[in-house]
Amino acid sequence: MLPGGILEIFIKAFVAYFVMVDPVGTSMIFNGLTRGRDEPYARRMARRSVFLSTLLVLFFGFWGMALLGILGIQMESFRIAGGLLIFYAAFGMITRPDISGDPYQKGVFEDISVYPLTIPLIAGPGCLTLTILLFSNARDRGDSFIPLVLAILAIFIMTFLSFLFSRRLARLVGQTLNSVFNRLLGVILASLAIQFIADGIKGLWG
Repeated sequence: MLPGGILEIFIKAFVAYFVMVDPVGTSMIFNGLTRGRDEPYARRMARRSVFLSTLLVLFFGFWGMALLGILGIQMESFRIAGGLLIFYAAFGMITRPDISGDPYQKGVFEDISVYPLTIPLIAGPGCLTLTILLFSNARDRGDSFIPLVLAILAIFIMTFLSFLFSRRLARLVGQTLNSVFNRLLGVILASLAIQFIADGIKGLWG
């Protein structure tokens, strides 16, 4: 059993990533993108997109701060900008009207693993921003990165499984329940974004 502090970090990170990645909602889009294709193609796109997303998120977790340093960006400034970006994503989750169908239907993609699955759906700007912020906070407090890595792996395993069963999930969840669920998650994500902004302002003015 995990110690209390590590368990708390894991739960907070898991909830934050669950809200940002939204495995159930993303699986609805995956179902639309793979509609009419055979099962081997869908499984191949699921494996490739989740694998690439995991590598990308872990890279930004461990080396995102170094990248910011090379660009001359202070962490406090990134916290504020990242918080605003995450809040924008949350605001859209809460207020945007329900859209039936797939937002990428107009394009025809043979390999959808990189675009649009990995970027921007799974490991989009909001997810990468969240990753840098969480790892930066853990580094500042001297906390272990293990619970963060475990949370990332748990979310992406869940995402992979939701892709594999996306057709069943689409029938089970339904549009109305998924809409209510997304708006509830949006409120939680907005609260997290406000906390990032407040931490950034405190750091700049402290």
